[in-house]
Amino acid sequence: MAVRSKDSNVSRSSSQDLTPQTGGTGLLHSGVEQSRHPTAPSSSKRIVLFIATLSAFLTPLMGSAINIALPVIGKEFAMDAIVLSWVASSYILAAAMFLVPFGKFADIHGRKRIFTYGILIYTVASFLCGMAQSATSLIVFRVMQGLGGSMIFGTGVAILTSVYPPGERGKALGINVAAVYLGLSLGPVFGGFLTQHFGWRSVFYANVPLGLIIVVMVLWKLKGEWAEARGERFDLAGSVIYSSTLVAVMSGLSLLPRPAGIALILLGIGGLLAFVRWELKLPNPVLSMNLFKNNTVFAMSNLAALINYSATFASGFLLSLYLQYIKGLNPRDAGLILVAQPIMMALLSPFAGHFSDHIESRVVASLGMAVTVVGSVMLIFLGPGTSTGYIILSLLILGVGFGLFSSPNTNAIMSSVGKKSLGVAAATLGTMRLTGQTLSMGMATVLFAVFVGKVQITPEYYLQFLASVRTSFIIGSIVCFAGIFISLARGKVRS
Repeated sequence: MAVRSKDSNVSRSSSQDLTPQTGGTGLLHSGVEQSRHPTAPSSSKRIVLFIATLSAFLTPLMGSAINIALPVIGKEFAMDAIVLSWVASSYILAAAMFLVPFGKFADIHGRKRIFTYGILIYTVASFLCGMAQSATSLIVFRVMQGLGGSMIFGTGVAILTSVYPPGERGKALGINVAAVYLGLSLGPVFGGFLTQHFGWRSVFYANVPLGLIIVVMVLWKLKGEWAEARGERFDLAGSVIYSSTLVAVMSGLSLLPRPAGIALILLGIGGLLAFVRWELKLPNPVLSMNLFKNNTVFAMSNLAALINYSATFASGFLLSLYLQYIKGLNPRDAGLILVAQPIMMALLSPFAGHFSDHIESRVVASLGMAVTVVGSVMLIFLGPGTSTGYIILSLLILGVGFGLFSSPNTNAIMSSVGKKSLGVAAATLGTMRLTGQTLSMGMATVLFAVFVGKVQITPEYYLQFLASVRTSFIIGSIVCFAGIFISLARGKVRS
């Protein structure tokens, strides 16, 4: 089924001088210019690509670096397994809560503005995380980091898509995704080295100079603004319902199997139904349900992303703990092993994105999902005596799968909507990613609660910990296998 919904009308209030600036910098003047002049100056596109790619590198670098530092953090603050998982989950949950609202807010008030605020908040929060003196304060500052992250995720890809025409978009998005994976690649090594030699706080402090560099680049080089939905009303009520729903579900997952956990999950499901009903009534919703009802490519591609991340994200978190607890490795050596997966992802993503400009995205992405299943199944058999070579091979296969899936899937989503909806589309994709990550971490938390309990992971609980890890990979493999068919069902991007 060939589906390609395009919003042709652009807000008049964002119309500025439509002639691109051609001084020494050749910078973009407005998002509207791009809708009428799809071939923007190459220097303009390269500046946007550089800034978007640098920001795409920053946040995953932190995420994967912190996974390596978690055992050390847990020891310093005497955290049990469930509280320790919240150091990772609180950031993801906060980012997921605010991503769609800020994506819509950026479409109305300017993507560059929200992007800049996001980088600033993220940088300040990184510094505060390094200063944290308790588990509670660290988790609070991680929530603040997630707020800044949501403003970055909801705008960077949208700005990039505004600049690059369809024939070049896949390659640009592939480079952007490769930067994400490069951050994931360097994170374990970077985090392991810093944690080993300078302590876990240095991992957070290292983000500060990089964040400041991005802010300077944005203010110095990125001219103009992108706000094709300027003049629309912001749906505050829908945003509150949406965010509250995610909080209820994630909190419920962390409390399972207790009755309070079940009650919160049911409350979250009720909130989701209320959110859909509310959005259908509004002329300018925070998340248009028509994008899902009338656009098969958009709906199925987002669902495929949700499934992929739900099935696989916790693998890095679990393997970091496995390598340090069960295999007895130090943070640096654990990081060197974990780098195998994201390096393969970074190498393949630009090529996969380029292929999706010429081959249907569903073909490349579905193949990637299938390869991911193979890698996930291999990790089901982890045990105390599993060889390092076997673990690295499994990670390399997972990396191939992710690399083939992500760029084509992103290209399909961003190419299936018009310019007016780019911010919401990017935010929706980011929300699927973060919600999937939240669900994946939530499942890991549930399995810890069932198999290990509310205790620190010490040698007497290693067998229970291993059981929870293997069960997580069993569930992930089943979910990811179902995702192959969802990915194939998306239809054609190109008519």
